[in-house]
Amino acid sequence: MTGAGGGEKAKFTTGATMGHVVTMTLTASIGLIAVFAVDALNLFYISMLGQAELAAAIGYAGTLMFFTVSVAIGLTIATGALVSRALGAGDREKAARAGGASLLCMAVIMVVLSTLAWIFIPELLGLLGARGETGKLADGFLRIVFPTTPLMAIGMCTTGILRGIGDARRAMYVTLAGGIAAAIMDPILIFGLDLGLTGAALSTLFSRVVLLLVGLHGAVIVHRLVRLPNTATFREMLRPFLTIGGPAVLTQLATPAGNAYVTAQIASFGDGAVAGWAIIGRLIPVAFGVIFALSGAVGPILGQNYGAKLYDRLYQTMRDALIFTTIYVLAIWGLLALFSGGIADLFRAQGEARELVVFFCLFASASFLFNGALFVANSAFNNLGYAFYSTILNWGRSTLGIIPFVWIGSQHFGATGVIAGWALGAVVFGVAAVALCFRVIASIESRDRHDDDLLPGPPPAAHSPFTTGKGATLG
Repeated sequence: MTGAGGGEKAKFTTGATMGHVVTMTLTASIGLIAVFAVDALNLFYISMLGQAELAAAIGYAGTLMFFTVSVAIGLTIATGALVSRALGAGDREKAARAGGASLLCMAVIMVVLSTLAWIFIPELLGLLGARGETGKLADGFLRIVFPTTPLMAIGMCTTGILRGIGDARRAMYVTLAGGIAAAIMDPILIFGLDLGLTGAALSTLFSRVVLLLVGLHGAVIVHRLVRLPNTATFREMLRPFLTIGGPAVLTQLATPAGNAYVTAQIASFGDGAVAGWAIIGRLIPVAFGVIFALSGAVGPILGQNYGAKLYDRLYQTMRDALIFTTIYVLAIWGLLALFSGGIADLFRAQGEARELVVFFCLFASASFLFNGALFVANSAFNNLGYAFYSTILNWGRSTLGIIPFVWIGSQHFGATGVIAGWALGAVVFGVAAVALCFRVIASIESRDRHDDDLLPGPPPAAHSPFTTGKGATLG
């Protein structure tokens, strides 16, 4: 069968949508969880060195790294959206041009961003509350890691291309290869060569090189979906890339901005509390990596069906994604609650750090019922031409949905109250995001259907409720 442009019919435009959702999510989550598990293992190794300052330094560094990673995620969303829409319309050549232009845009933007971040590391750490020896340790770690950000970002961009064509298995290989490389190098560098935190940073560098090489092999060699653009082609693709990527980046930045505020509030309770927050930060993606993968996996499914103008399948995909989210989160919440004490013991958490980890497992982790809904809704907004909604709604959640809740919690219940406030803000916005998403899908067929340039249309002028979420991730 062929699409409108005479090419091969896109993979996700036929077959059961739940089957596509489950297959894409599970294959994507293997590599994604592997990467997050290695991050958690990295922190576990650091905790074995017996210094609370080291774990706290990882927490501060991770908060800043989250900003650069979020920019890369937003641009990866644009890559996947452009490639999948072109394929959905049956135009493989345009998909390849989009892939090449996207890689080039990603490289330029991330080189500039990582250079600026490297220059201002001390000031950025100071804003988070990192002081003394902990601040020096975080500084040293970031001096090594920040220059590798463009390598990681280009590797992530290739996963957007691979998911755009529906090759979830090869996209999984990209992140899985990076995770395996880090898992091998971490103990060698941290313990074998006795490099400690510096070893953890060097391991990150090595794993990002591997991720990049595997990703380029899949996108360039296997699928041939990368055409390096000439000046005219680059200009042609730059506008749609930035039209989708700009709002998507702003959307993604909302979450690390909220996290930065939480970190700054936690810092007032000492290195023990920051260490607990760092453990939670590593635990979340391991426990809920499948949900993060879902938000990334559902984007190409929506994009291809949108490109093929199969509007009924948009509704079916969203419904199936939300059902999957609910079942998964309930199961993981139960497991976290059951093994909360053992998880804290695994990371040798003591005092306030232990209290925060246990509280998260027993109570705060339940908020991912609503966070998951937010992630999926954001993916829909980004891929259906309503990226501006995600931007506005995410920043609303990261301000109105975090700052007052966290501040009140910190004033009355200490560090535990900070975590509780951070979790509670997701509830109302998760419900609002789902309601708005289905409203968008219900009206999308009446929008302009002659979008030859594959650009998202302007969002409706109606007022919208606020929401949040990470949106699509590399997975």
